[in-house]
Amino acid sequence: MSGQFLPGALELSGGDRGIVVVVAVVALAALAVGYVLIKEVLAAGQGTPKMQDIAKAVQEGAAAYLKRQRNTLLIFGTVVFLLLFALPASGPGELIGRSIFFVVGAGFSFSIGYLGMWLSTQANLRVAAASTEDNGREKAMRVAFRTGGAVGMATVGLGLFGAAIVVLVYAGHAPKVLEGFGFGAALIAMFMRVGGGIFTKAADVGADLVGKVEQNIPEDDPRNAATIADNVGDNVGDCAGMAADLFESYAVTLVAALILGSAAFGGDGLLFPLIVPAIGVITAMIGVYVTKVKPGESGLAAINRSFYISALISAVLCTIAAFVFLPTKFSELVGSTVSAETGSPALIAAIAVIIGIVLAGVILWLTGYFTGTDHKPVKDVGKSSQTGAATVILSGISVGFESAVYTALVIGAAVYGAFLLSGSIVVALFAIALAGCGLLTTVGVIVAMDTFGPVSDNAQGIAEMSGEVDEEGAKILTDLDAVGNTTKAITKGIAIATAVLAATALFGSYIDAIKAALVDAGEFTAEQAQRLGNLVFSGNGEETSFAALVFSPNTLVGIVIGAAVVFMFSGLAVNAVSRAAGAVVFEVRRQFHDNPGIMDGTVRPEYGRVVDICTRDSLRELATPGLLAVLAPIAVGFGLGVGPLAGFLAGAIATGTLMAVFLANSGGAWDNAKKLVEDGHHGGKGSEAHAATVIGDTVGDPFKDTAGPAINPLIKVMNLVSLLIAPAVVGFSVGDGESAGMRITIAVIATLLIIGAVVVSKRRGTAIADNPAEKVSNGV
Repeated sequence: MSGQFLPGALELSGGDRGIVVVVAVVALAALAVGYVLIKEVLAAGQGTPKMQDIAKAVQEGAAAYLKRQRNTLLIFGTVVFLLLFALPASGPGELIGRSIFFVVGAGFSFSIGYLGMWLSTQANLRVAAASTEDNGREKAMRVAFRTGGAVGMATVGLGLFGAAIVVLVYAGHAPKVLEGFGFGAALIAMFMRVGGGIFTKAADVGADLVGKVEQNIPEDDPRNAATIADNVGDNVGDCAGMAADLFESYAVTLVAALILGSAAFGGDGLLFPLIVPAIGVITAMIGVYVTKVKPGESGLAAINRSFYISALISAVLCTIAAFVFLPTKFSELVGSTVSAETGSPALIAAIAVIIGIVLAGVILWLTGYFTGTDHKPVKDVGKSSQTGAATVILSGISVGFESAVYTALVIGAAVYGAFLLSGSIVVALFAIALAGCGLLTTVGVIVAMDTFGPVSDNAQGIAEMSGEVDEEGAKILTDLDAVGNTTKAITKGIAIATAVLAATALFGSYIDAIKAALVDAGEFTAEQAQRLGNLVFSGNGEETSFAALVFSPNTLVGIVIGAAVVFMFSGLAVNAVSRAAGAVVFEVRRQFHDNPGIMDGTVRPEYGRVVDICTRDSLRELATPGLLAVLAPIAVGFGLGVGPLAGFLAGAIATGTLMAVFLANSGGAWDNAKKLVEDGHHGGKGSEAHAATVIGDTVGDPFKDTAGPAINPLIKVMNLVSLLIAPAVVGFSVGDGESAGMRITIAVIATLLIIGAVVVSKRRGTAIADNPAEKVSNGV
């Protein structure tokens, strides 16, 4: 089938197809290992009947939420699926394939999220039960980490399998078809991140404010009506949302690497980006199985050790693969556009992959430093609790700001280091994409680290609500929960790095798409397009210098708009949590007020009402951020042109990086500062210092688990939308007056839809104004 839709498209030889088949088999092997891990987790003990009843309530609530979310996403996905047919393509095969694999990517993304949710709700009970057995610490950690390992294997397996199938079927057209695959994965991941994040943090904030602060009862006390919703939220937000997020990072990075690789390395550029993550599958298996806690060792040390072992093995194997599969001279590449370049493709690829792997390790250490309980930043936030909530908030914000600077510099250094590997822009951008592939060789272990957090958190909740875990078991679960807070923060940092690398590579792909569209429109010959590395299209068919583009007011306006979209998106997400949490607060207060028997344990709280509130409010908030992500690049591209759209993407990438790290690390620091106090520091539980850290933690909840993580898929969605619409933007730009009128009409419609969505969102009001239980807060 390859080669029939686009003249001159790259063909795959029999040997090349054999390599892709092997990659697909490795992907299936990952799924098989994931299945084995699932069976192992499910074989663990399930504890007492009371523990099982609590776990069942969490399972039912999580499943009901994702079912309703699926129905909501089906509508949005169907609309986007149909709209993809309206975008330019080189032929019917590419057009149909792009839309079909949009559905495949979206389906895989949702499936990974659903698996993460389902398995974590099964494992939390088993982790709680394991803590009461002999060698409880080792057994509990084993179950929790292998739960994440199973989801990690499914993530890398489905991502790699989907990409391999597209390359087998479409060969040289695979990059264009994979745009749909990556777009579907990124779009669904963003929705799951936003919706799940709103749900989990609305329940968490509401439970903490009423339970801990007002009623002075423990976090997971069964008398608190929000506890079940809180535990449900951990699964639909952290497990389902993060699993989908890392899957789309995997898919989108492969998309960028294949697009740029086919131009830089020809046919080899279609194969090597598949070989690298295939190696990552093998090292992920090793990483999951070598994770064991040694006597007297912290759980975090064991997890970090397995991460570094798998990263080191990946670096060695990928270097070997580079010199085995790639030539040492550019002249030996088949189908490359840069065959006259000097240097060694094998050496460039090997170094680029190593840069990505090293970046993952550095971010692991850096994020752990700023969010771990054993390090100065979190200890300082804990000390500030002695002077009240205001200083806790200020110190946490300071940690977030500072950590964002260092993380951004590290990511920037990695991007620039990869860029310097070649004097060719095309090869340099491919090197950046390969750095992203290198980072993602660790994604199986990263998913395991992330899922470990909410599973441990839920296990502690089940233990506390049931009251049937002894003191030693409770201490084990508390320690695992603290480790989980740090691993979640670490994986968020690594996810942000993957987003930047993928977005930067997609940015390069966007420029290539513009060049191809200009050739198709007859504005340039293929030879002229080759030298467009330093030239850009001005909108009237003339060549304009790069310097003129960079300093153009239109481009600067695009940069500002891109940065502003990140702020608007973050504001919408945090405000949504605020509204939903307010509704939860009033509902929990109402139940305590109307049913005094709840406090003495004679009346069971109405857990389902809080679950319904969180479900309703989170799903109704999905549309606005989703429309913003999809329509903002359309409005800028059709309204201002390709240059300002490039500026828009640059502004979104830069601002999104800093904002995401700031939100994630400040929230992580607040959360672990609370854990420090609860462990007995600065007065311990029930003290004024504890109340101050609870306030800090509730501020940080929507930061680290809603707005911050959702920025990752946001910037990739906007990049992919820009990539998809680039040919249409060029086509309208070089057309006649009628085309110009259509271009402006599309921009105006997109802008009006964004404004309308934001206005509707703002008019929903606050929980204080809308909630009939307000009378409770007034003592009625």
